[in-house]
Amino acid sequence: MSPDRAPSDFEQPVLVEEATPAVPAEPRMTWGAGWSELIKQTILVGLAVLLYFAVRGQTEGAESAALENGRRVLDFEQELHIAYERDVQSVFSSHIAVTLNNWAYIWLHWPVITVTLLWLHRTRRLDYLILRNSMFISGAIGLLIFMRFPVAPPRLLPGFVDTVSEFSTSYRILQPPDLVNKYAAIPSLHVGWNLLVGVVLYGASRRLAIRLAAVLSPIIMTIAVVATANHYIVDAVAGIVVALAGLLLAKWVTYPIAQLEPHLLGRHQSEVVEDDTSDPPLGQGPNSGGVGNRPGEQQSAPQQSPSDRLIEQPPVNHSAVDLRTGRHPEQESQFKSIPRRTDRANPCHFSELM
Repeated sequence: MSPDRAPSDFEQPVLVEEATPAVPAEPRMTWGAGWSELIKQTILVGLAVLLYFAVRGQTEGAESAALENGRRVLDFEQELHIAYERDVQSVFSSHIAVTLNNWAYIWLHWPVITVTLLWLHRTRRLDYLILRNSMFISGAIGLLIFMRFPVAPPRLLPGFVDTVSEFSTSYRILQPPDLVNKYAAIPSLHVGWNLLVGVVLYGASRRLAIRLAAVLSPIIMTIAVVATANHYIVDAVAGIVVALAGLLLAKWVTYPIAQLEPHLLGRHQSEVVEDDTSDPPLGQGPNSGGVGNRPGEQQSAPQQSPSDRLIEQPPVNHSAVDLRTGRHPEQESQFKSIPRRTDRANPCHFSELM
């Protein structure tokens, strides 16, 4: 209080709101951190494709063994009473159903995987690494099975219709016949990898539409691979098991690597804009030299919390002060507008809830 002012002058306290901290900006992909990493990932995928072609060359001459294994798979399903491949084809035998299943088999696989990987690489690098590693690990398991146990799909056996080859030409663009391993029925990576995409997408997004698509995608693909006679029912089950095994191994490998190499996550240090109204830390004010002031230095004002700060107002006429409350009428109205502690703790009374 100033010494030239009367002791009876009343100072009106005004609460000062605490400054809201700035929200860090979303990290953007830069050329050095993002695009170079994307190029590296493209090279890795290209190497995986070359490995697939090498395995395809190992199984090209196993046609007789693949056909025999296909018949053995059908016999195994009949023993389990799950040999419903012909029934599924008969149910989806209409032109519209065949067209929809063909489209699902072709366009819901590689296009969806590509778009998902690009989006995750741009926005959620850790989820991208988990999905990529899951596909690499499950794909490696699948390649080993393809080499050791080549199986011809149902479409190459009597009694089944190859709907994709007979009623569609789009597959020649995304899946050229000369580049596809015909004897890689078990496991179904169509089902397995769509399941991986669905699991990762469901955890990476909270949008209802994306989560719904993540759930429906593997279900639709399971129906499509059987209805188009490209896989057996056992193939779909084996694809799910292999994919989940790859996911578990990928998480076990990826999380420790990500902790040791933060740059793999695409982390960027975000700039936080400081509010000029915010107070400096205690002992670090503009006139402070540290925790305490040295002799001869200007003493810094004691720090107060935002809720305890008071701003002086011009003196109020003492004659107008209410003797019962000790406040000016204008001040009384302002004090009434400030919620009491009990009101803040109990925002409403029980009678108001009735």
